[in-house]
Amino acid sequence: MTLQTIDGRQLAEMILQGAHHLNKNSQMIDALNVFPVPDGDTGTNMNLSMTSGAEEVKAVEENHAGVVSQALAKGLLMGARGNSGVILSQIFRGFAKAVENKEVLTTKDLAEAFQGGVVTAYKAVMKPVEGTILTVAKDSGKASEEIAEQEDDVIAFMEKVVGAARESLKRTPELLPVLKEVGVVDSGGQGLLTIYEGFLANLKGEALPDIDETVTMDDMVSAEHHKLNQDFMNTEDIEFGYCTEFMVKFEEEKLKDKPYDDDTFRQELSEWGDSLLVVSDEDLVKVHVHAENPGEALTLGQQYGSLINMKIENMREQHTSLVGDKKAKKKPAEKAEYGIVTVSMGDGLKKLFESLGATVVIQGGQTMNPSTQDLSEAIKEAHAKKILILPNNKNIIMAAEQAAEIAEEEVAVVGTKTIPQGMSALLGFNPEADLETNKEEMSGLMSEVKTGQITYAVRDTQIDGMTIEKGHFMGIADGKISATDKDQLTAAKTLLSQMIDEDEHEIITVITGEDVDAKEVAALEEYLEETFEDLEVEIHEGGQPIYSYIFSVE
Repeated sequence: MTLQTIDGRQLAEMILQGAHHLNKNSQMIDALNVFPVPDGDTGTNMNLSMTSGAEEVKAVEENHAGVVSQALAKGLLMGARGNSGVILSQIFRGFAKAVENKEVLTTKDLAEAFQGGVVTAYKAVMKPVEGTILTVAKDSGKASEEIAEQEDDVIAFMEKVVGAARESLKRTPELLPVLKEVGVVDSGGQGLLTIYEGFLANLKGEALPDIDETVTMDDMVSAEHHKLNQDFMNTEDIEFGYCTEFMVKFEEEKLKDKPYDDDTFRQELSEWGDSLLVVSDEDLVKVHVHAENPGEALTLGQQYGSLINMKIENMREQHTSLVGDKKAKKKPAEKAEYGIVTVSMGDGLKKLFESLGATVVIQGGQTMNPSTQDLSEAIKEAHAKKILILPNNKNIIMAAEQAAEIAEEEVAVVGTKTIPQGMSALLGFNPEADLETNKEEMSGLMSEVKTGQITYAVRDTQIDGMTIEKGHFMGIADGKISATDKDQLTAAKTLLSQMIDEDEHEIITVITGEDVDAKEVAALEEYLEETFEDLEVEIHEGGQPIYSYIFSVE
C-alpha cells in the first residue's frame, strides 16, 4: 500500500495513536532517568503534555491538516509540564506553523514541518544540550528533508524518519557522557521516538494494545462529586481538603516486593482520606480520594509502580468560589501592585512560603510538575499588575517562562531550581522596586545558598565515581550525588559535613519530609549543634514527599 498525501483526519489519527503509544511506554521512559532517585518523570511529563494536545485534536471537526496541527500545538502549549513537555510543545509548535495553511500533507510538507519543529525548539532553549530530545528531533528532521527528495510515499517516508530517530537515540550516550556512564539513552529522545513510532503504526494500520478505559477517571470523579452536596456545607467543615486523582502504572519489580491487592490498597488509602474510589486492571490502578495530605496517597501508590495523570485540587477554594464563604475575604476589585507565585509540595512548605510573602503557592514539584495552564491560572489568581514566579525546580522553569510569555500581566521568572533558593530569593523581594530590579536582586540572592537533599535509590547504579545500591539513601548537594549509605541519618551527616564550611556559613535550615521519624530529627539536630557550634540551626516541618530532608546552608 502506498499513500501520497495525508489529510486532517489521518493526521489526527496519527497524533492520537502517537499519544496512546507514549502513554503505554511512559513508565519505561521514566525509568531512563539518569539519577536513581524516585522522581524520574520525563515519561510522565511528556505523556501528560501529549495527552493535553490529543484532547484538543479530538475536538477538531474540520478535515484540514493545518487546523489539526494547530489544535495539537495549542493543547501541548497549555498542557506542557517539565522541560521535556515544554520542548515537545515547541517541536509541534514549529511543526504546526510550517503547515498551518495546508489542507493535505505530502512527504515534502512533512519534512518542512519536522524541520520547522527543530528550529522552534532550539530557539526556545537558552543553552541547547546535544544528546537530548533536541538532538533526536534535529537528526530525524534533517534526515526527513533528504528522504522527502527521494520518497513520495508517506508510509515509506515515515518508516525512514523513525529509523533516523532511532539511530540518533542510540548515539545520545556518545554525546552526553553522563548517559554513557549510567548506561541509558536520553529519556526525552526516547519519548519523541515513541510518538513517531505511534505515527508510523497508524499509517501502516498496526493496532497497538489498548488500555481498558471502560471506567474513566472522569466518570469516577463525576460520580463522587455528585454525592457531595456543597450547598449544605461550610468551607471549614471540609475535613479532607484536597481532591486527589492519580493513576499508578504497575512495575513488575515493585510488585515482587509488594504484590498489589485492591482491598489492601483501599485500606491503606482510607487511613488518609475519604470519598475513596479505586479501580484497577492488569496494567494500572486509578485512584480518587479526598485527602488532607495528598503526598501520603501518592507515596502509597508508588509502592506498586510509577505515578501518572496526577491532579490535585483545593476543594476549600473551590467551595468558596461556588457557594461563597462568609468568613472568606473578598478579592479586591483593584489589582495589587505585586503578586508572587511559587511552587512547592507539602503543607508545611506551603505555609513557610506564604509566611515569606508568597501570594499563590502551587502544589507541585518532583513527579508533579505544574503545566503551563496551571501556572497561567496561578498568575490570574495572584490578581496583581506585576507577577514574579519562583519555580523552585529546574524542570518547571521552562513552563513558567511559557506561562509568562502568554500572560496579560507583566510577569518575570526568577529561575529558582530548589526550595532553599526560592526561600532565599523571597527574602530579597522589594515591593518598591520595579519588576526587572526585583528579578535581578532575587536571582542574586538565590545563588548564595547551598541546597542539600536526602532521598533513596530506586535502582543499583554507578555515577560520578560512586556505587549506589537500590534502597540505600543518597545525599545530593546542588544536584550532584555526593553521599550514600544504607542508614538515612548517616547519609545526612555525611552530606552536611561536605556542605558546611564554618568559616563561610552561618545558618543551616533543615526541612523535614512527610515520613521522617522525630527521634531521627532530634539526633540530627544534636549532631549539628555539637559539630558546628557557631552555626544557627533552624528546623521546619515541610511535609514534602520523596525527599526526607531538604537542607539550606547559607
